[in-house]
Amino acid sequence: MEYDKLSVEEAVEFYRPDVESLSGFIPWLEAHSGSETSSVFTGDGVEKHSITFPVYDGTLMNFVKTAQASSLVDRNYVYTYSRNRIRTVADERRFIRNATIKEMGDLWGILSKYILKGMTKSMLWSEGVRNGIFLDLLLKMNEILAFWDREDRHLPEDRSHTYGR
Repeated sequence: MEYDKLSVEEAVEFYRPDVESLSGFIPWLEAHSGSETSSVFTGDGVEKHSITFPVYDGTLMNFVKTAQASSLVDRNYVYTYSRNRIRTVADERRFIRNATIKEMGDLWGILSKYILKGMTKSMLWSEGVRNGIFLDLLLKMNEILAFWDREDRHLPEDRSHTYGR
């Protein structure tokens, strides 16, 4: 994508607004990591006459809506997975743990998978909270942006000034 050719400073400014808008959810994600954030509606015998449907925590729905409103949710998230050989949740965690400013777009690709695929496979939103992927992504993105905001930061000698080249 076009944002792959930004300088480090441009990348920080490009990603900051959307990361900040989602960062307000970090305390909630920390509190709910490992727990269930949805239930199945089972009102007055609905199973007998209708199909059941999930009911989500309101904060989770606000998180999803905020992410969907982001300009960085990428419908081509599948390429992030194939390009980086990500196949499992363990692969996602490994990738997130090792990501740098260069991989910010790919971090958004992982988030995009959960947000977009969750629109058709609804339990994926709850899974993103339960397995901690949403939390891991936001913490890593904030860590990357905080690093590049520091005055004493510098790139290792083998990296170019622009991260996408």
